[in-house]
Amino acid sequence: MGPGQIPIIEPKDFFVRRVGIVTAMRMEARCITRGRLPFNQRISLGQSGSIWLCGMGEEAARQAAKGLKKGGATALMSFGFAGALDSSLRPGDLVLPETVHAGYSMPVDLGWRSRLRQMLPASLSVSGGTLVASKQVLSSASAKLQLARVTGARAVDMESGAVAEAAVDAGLPFLAVRVISDAVEFSPPVALLAAIRPDGSADLVRLLPLLLRGSVTLPTLLRLAVESRAACSTLSAVARYANAELGIAQ
Repeated sequence: MGPGQIPIIEPKDFFVRRVGIVTAMRMEARCITRGRLPFNQRISLGQSGSIWLCGMGEEAARQAAKGLKKGGATALMSFGFAGALDSSLRPGDLVLPETVHAGYSMPVDLGWRSRLRQMLPASLSVSGGTLVASKQVLSSASAKLQLARVTGARAVDMESGAVAEAAVDAGLPFLAVRVISDAVEFSPPVALLAAIRPDGSADLVRLLPLLLRGSVTLPTLLRLAVESRAACSTLSAVARYANAELGIAQ
């Protein structure tokens, strides 16, 4: 196996049994389980899966992936929101990339991807292509379009590259399940990050001064809420229909 290659295992030879799912934000994890979700530790989903709520960013995701592997995961999944780099992608659209770009390209396990895709209802809008990792939140359409030009990617997040690299290092299958939460023309303002807790939830005490100063506007928050709700609806549908491929106990 060459550098940067995730092992591709044929569907007839592999059925996902112990899936380790990395999520950055609590609202993403809530699409999978309503159970207790302590921050930054492994949480069992039953005999076949576990989840780790790690916070945003590549280092947090890398440590979560390593923790899941140590806890017995035999496959790794990155699950959550993504930003659109393609204007045809809208909030709520599901992205199941064939490759993840994090300085170099890493393929997902295509057999796993195919099985999950087949379990989803036709009503979901599903796209493929490349998902690119970013070290920072992209807060403008120009930044998104520039990244798309350089990488050819259709969507971006901050965690999938690190999870993919952890899978490469451990010799485990990898899959990314990402849903668009912000279109090309709209991004969360950088100022809002000051009011976000490590698990991605809003800190109202810090948010109020931002609103009063005009650093963040109410229309922006309302749009974020609507588009996040659309993304959560799709993630919940994936967890409901493709639960076996996520290792979720029934």
